[in-house]
Amino acid sequence: MSLWSTYRGLTPKTRALFGVGVMAWATIGLWTTPQVESALGMQSTKEEQEALDRKLAVRVSRIGDEKENEAN
Repeated sequence: MSLWSTYRGLTPKTRALFGVGVMAWATIGLWTTPQVESALGMQSTKEEQEALDRKLAVRVSRIGDEKENEAN
């Protein structure tokens, strides 16, 4: 039996409780991550964070007709 069919075999109330439990686990993880990183000495420095932000920055440029670009 596959995982999906096992999940679908649960009662709707049990599936809802399972979903709420997964969301609660994820929320706890997001809240506690900074404290865990600090305790383990894995927190990034300001310079490392700025370098990562520069790499991940999205650059948007407009591509279009030359006449259209000159009008704007």
